[in-house]
Amino acid sequence: MQTFQQDCVALAGELHARGRITRRGLMQALAALGATGALGREALAQAAKQLVMVNWGGLANEGFGKFYGAPFAAETPGVTVVQDSTGPSTGRIRSMVESGRVTWDLCDSSASGANLLGRLGLATKLDYAILNRENVIAPGFALDYGAAPYSFSSVLVYDSAKFPTPPTGWADFWDLKRFPGTRLLRRDATCTLEAALMSMGKPPGALYPIDMRAGIKRVAELRRNLVFWNNGSESEQLMRTGEAVMGQIWHTRASVLERETKGRIKFIWNQGVLQPGIFVIPKGNPGGELAQRLLASMLAKPEPQVGLLGLLGNGPTNPKAAAMVPAELKRFNPTDPENEKQQVMIDGGWWGERYQEINQEFLDAVTG
Repeated sequence: MQTFQQDCVALAGELHARGRITRRGLMQALAALGATGALGREALAQAAKQLVMVNWGGLANEGFGKFYGAPFAAETPGVTVVQDSTGPSTGRIRSMVESGRVTWDLCDSSASGANLLGRLGLATKLDYAILNRENVIAPGFALDYGAAPYSFSSVLVYDSAKFPTPPTGWADFWDLKRFPGTRLLRRDATCTLEAALMSMGKPPGALYPIDMRAGIKRVAELRRNLVFWNNGSESEQLMRTGEAVMGQIWHTRASVLERETKGRIKFIWNQGVLQPGIFVIPKGNPGGELAQRLLASMLAKPEPQVGLLGLLGNGPTNPKAAAMVPAELKRFNPTDPENEKQQVMIDGGWWGERYQEINQEFLDAVTG
């Protein structure tokens, strides 16, 4: 028969699992109940059995659950991985950590986000005795405070019905005489400034440090022929309806448009900005080290990454995955060797130190 103390211990564990109390609060409650032996260990074990992976919604819920969460749960007895699609912004992560009420274990972020959260002491430093840097294609995909089990790119997309001669890079994007029509850019400085500088002849290998003034001035040249997008579906729709004839959008959305229009709307990999799909672990996450083991699993298995490419278009980051990608998907894979070599890798460390200041200045200058 369960004693009152056992029930209190069980209740404490349930409250922790629901995010009502922190792991520290759980341990304090167990100590107050005198449950420092087997009961306490059982409650802590129960609290660690559920890992919460946070994404941005849509098909990511299905994809991350099927290709990341399920394989880890299958090989880790007693552990479940649940998906939360409420959006793991750096602001929300910061609020959780600073309030001591962390309910998330693994969050879909970015290279700049990982560097920022790490610098502020809000993310867990990764243990590369658990994770393996050799399971990613480039150093920028395995950072101190985040690692990338998928990739994506910001590419040049265009309506081929409008341009008998196709654009080949960002210089053509800025050439309104040869390629007239409305342009589409993201309402964000990252990747936009890289494209602006490449349009001016800056070599892809010499973009950093970003010349912010020159980049902002270059974007301002397009103001009368420019619309901005705020989310992926909006970027698709603005190209689909013809409101814009050329744009910089995520390759996943460009792939959808190319297939949907049977090749009328096309995109090019040349001068694309390749980016790691970084996951971070908030400091004080409920699952503790299990979150690092989950992330290690996501990096180590190439087959699920190829599955995610087929479902979402996210590029694999494990070097072994390239040989497993079906021929019909290679065109849409940002880390395919032929596509990768045409692109520039974003410098997440550089952006992580400066993003907030530069982005605000960018927005004030070109959209104010």
